[in-house]
Amino acid sequence: MLLWPASETRVATIVSRLDSIVPVYQFSEFHDTTINAPAGRTYRAICAVTSDEIVLLHTLTWIRRFGRPGPPGVLNPPGRQPFCEVALRSGFYRLADDPGQEMVLGTFLAAPEAARSHPPEAITATTFAGVRAPGFGIVVMNFRLQPLAHNRTLLSTETRVFATDITTRRLFTPYWRLIYPGSAIIRASWLRAIKRRAEATN
Repeated sequence: MLLWPASETRVATIVSRLDSIVPVYQFSEFHDTTINAPAGRTYRAICAVTSDEIVLLHTLTWIRRFGRPGPPGVLNPPGRQPFCEVALRSGFYRLADDPGQEMVLGTFLAAPEAARSHPPEAITATTFAGVRAPGFGIVVMNFRLQPLAHNRTLLSTETRVFATDITTRRLFTPYWRLIYPGSAIIRASWLRAIKRRAEATN
């Protein structure tokens, strides 16, 4: 089951910044929640949430690193710091930032030695959208907001993984299937923490 081949998904119609950056992918997960707060306040809450507010985050990241100590980062997040800031200091890039609408973050799971030795001066959404050469694996996630009424917002988060060649895809397939349950818990817990923050100021 862990090694079962991963199929490829292609976006039929571009409706989000995530779609334009990762229109083709092999792995994904999606979660959403309705928040009783306007989109602007909800958006500000996304990156205000600290690691301590995300239930089970510390436990699941401890399991991911097999209980070993490590430097501060997404697998060993400082408790009182906003989790977005931790991610952006540990290998993630902000690929889109449309206040009240959508935020997109991305990182490289794999890259050829030549690319690691000579990275581009600036890594942007265009960089990720243009990844096609063999040996690359990227993961990109978004938070998308859709106003439902003056004081209600549908907040969703989707994560997509794209491997550019069959070898990279085969290497990543068992890893994704092992970490998916914990990843899903973290994403859902992050949404709940955002909801609590956004609604607390009503």
